[in-house]
Amino acid sequence: MNLREIPFKTMEGAESSLAEFDGKALLIVNVASRCGLTPQYEALERLQQHYGERGLQVLGFPSNQFLQELNSNEAIQEFCSTTYGITFPIFDPIRVNGRREHPLYTELKKTADAAGKAGKVKWNFEKFLIAPSGEMYRFRSRTVPDDPEVITAIEQSLPQ
Repeated sequence: MNLREIPFKTMEGAESSLAEFDGKALLIVNVASRCGLTPQYEALERLQQHYGERGLQVLGFPSNQFLQELNSNEAIQEFCSTTYGITFPIFDPIRVNGRREHPLYTELKKTADAAGKAGKVKWNFEKFLIAPSGEMYRFRSRTVPDDPEVITAIEQSLPQ
């Protein structure tokens, strides 16, 4: 299946897909509200504010896979907006690993990181960057969103 056509749900339960964001560089992140890495939300929002008009779209996919996400969509939305002022879309929670993992992550996880390793998402805040051309980059959880390596990849991926 084409990555951009894989359906997923918005927080409100509507169907969506990456096709909705055609022509943009997409930074897809599995997020969690109660994680030691949750402050990465700040840098993700800064990226959205700085590069959004140039064609970057940050997309947050909550996952309780590591038992660190809130229990309801309403609680997640409230946390993201009041704590971090998030303006980018946060979608319905999904699973990123295992038998019931979301098909979007089945496809994303085929992408290797800088060390050449593909496969399982190891923790919250793993980042996948998809250029409009289809080129993909993967940054593990401990690589912060504003790391120079991520910024370089974003700038190379922005639509011309």
